Amino acid sequence: MINEIQTSVENRVMTVRFNRADKKNAITAAMYTALADAFADADKRDDVRVVLITGNGDAFTAGNDLADFQNNPPRGADKPVARFLRQIASMEKPVVAAVNGFAVGVGLTMLLHFDFVYMAEGAKISAPFVDLALVPEAASSLLLPQRIGHAKAAEVFMLGKRVTADEAVHMGIANGALSAEELMPTAEGVALALAKKAPEAVRQTKALMRTGREDVLARMDAESAIFGKQLQSAEVMEAIMAFWEKREPNFG
Repeated sequence: MINEIQTSVENRVMTVRFNRADKKNAITAAMYTALADAFADADKRDDVRVVLITGNGDAFTAGNDLADFQNNPPRGADKPVARFLRQIASMEKPVVAAVNGFAVGVGLTMLLHFDFVYMAEGAKISAPFVDLALVPEAASSLLLPQRIGHAKAAEVFMLGKRVTADEAVHMGIANGALSAEELMPTAEGVALALAKKAPEAVRQTKALMRTGREDVLARMDAESAIFGKQLQSAEVMEAIMAFWEKREPNFG
């Protein structure tokens, strides 16, 4: 396990932490591999009943590390990002997220696969895929409109709207907006409460609540195909150049 992803197990709860605070926990291909391995390990282990994910520093995750992203474009189902996304979509055990700061791109879309989401009051979530000339991933183009409705999802995806913690609770993306001091104790309390319950009953309840898994995986594949094509486009080249040069992109 690389140092940028930390894991620990206590009281049948596996805590997974983004540990790249100097880069706002931006995720590299190596980190995706470590995340996929950690979640797969948690689902198999008898001494783990719940996963709790959070970040160190002032960010949950800034999403993909753009430099690494350019060097390791996510093409194919065997790529680390695809492995991670399919793993969280298939998790049998419950997952609790403590969103300690802003969550961008996959930082938002992964939350749609978790069972409990708690956010710090100052945290914001956003999915600026279109701003980078890309499309949503993690089956979020299916799951977010289902969760919050088409109109609100269009604001998030097409306009890049930043959603506050209070808005996320109102929309049904998050369970609670908490002070920084309350965030981890609350999330840990929920994880511990789940870990004490009948594990098979918890797993089966999660399975019953999760409908349309085949649709989710199929949407992931469809998004990935379009995502891969966009990566080769002049639009993406211009969007990324504009990002590095700190200017508005010009799409003609």
